[in-house]
Amino acid sequence: MLTEKQLLRAPRKDYMNGEQLEFFRQRLLDLRKELGVRLERAKAELSEEHRECDELDRASVEEDINLKVRALNRDSKLLPKIEEALRRIEDGSYGYCEATGAPIGIERLLLRPTAAFSAEEKNRQEAIEQAYRS
Repeated sequence: MLTEKQLLRAPRKDYMNGEQLEFFRQRLLDLRKELGVRLERAKAELSEEHRECDELDRASVEEDINLKVRALNRDSKLLPKIEEALRRIEDGSYGYCEATGAPIGIERLLLRPTAAFSAEEKNRQEAIEQAYRS
């Protein structure tokens, strides 16, 4: 199995070869497993929260619950992105920008293995979104 250092040193001609795809497939599978454990733990913690407390503690408990729910929602949204990235590995499109077809880059994929767009394209999309919000 390749290491991150080997991935980063690989020549451009080796981009998204079989070994690299297997590296990212395993990374995504590990992330999916870790996320599943985290989601189950968060759900269990939320179901065990003590809702009976005095008024002073109530705000603290509610804030803690809100933080856990936000983390749970964020993690829940990541699962479909992981599944989509695994599908892209299977169909051979992983590592390439969905909009432009350009390589996303090893560095970006190491930081965000679910990335579907190159950094340049993502920045362009966010700039357009900003313009419409303003």
